[in-house]
Amino acid sequence: MPMIDLNLPADALTPEREQQLVDELTTILVKAEGADATNPIVRQIAWVVVHHTPIYAGGKPPAKPHYRVITSVPEGQVNTLDRRRALVAEVTAAVVKAEGSGDPDAHHRVWVFPLEIPEGRWGAGGDIMGLADIINSVIGDEEKAREAAGRRIARSRAERGIGIG
Repeated sequence: MPMIDLNLPADALTPEREQQLVDELTTILVKAEGADATNPIVRQIAWVVVHHTPIYAGGKPPAKPHYRVITSVPEGQVNTLDRRRALVAEVTAAVVKAEGSGDPDAHHRVWVFPLEIPEGRWGAGGDIMGLADIINSVIGDEEKAREAAGRRIARSRAERGIGIG
């Protein structure tokens, strides 16, 4: 159940390139969560919100477009530094490819913020969805979902030095 906020100037990409980027970002984030990016149920709960907005650098409009991508996943889904680094690299590459400018420094104009939403803080359908609830909605096995969620959250918290409880 990932969500991406893609912030970019309104004229940065053609509509076709923007649609391709949205599709590619969806695939990247679903895979980063460890899910099957071809599963239609998984893709249906992966949202991308595109924000066409002026972006300033140094208090002025930059000569070339700048991009901000915020990826939000439930706690435990992108739970190691290596996974976050890979996610940032893939998202950056996708944005640079979509821009198609050939600018060798384009990657410096893409900022990616991989966020994990703490357990008990993801609201959907008028209720709080824990990671186990989300996994269960995809796999249909409460016990396996609970076990998988527990492992993922524990690993995420251990890496950050946070106890479970």
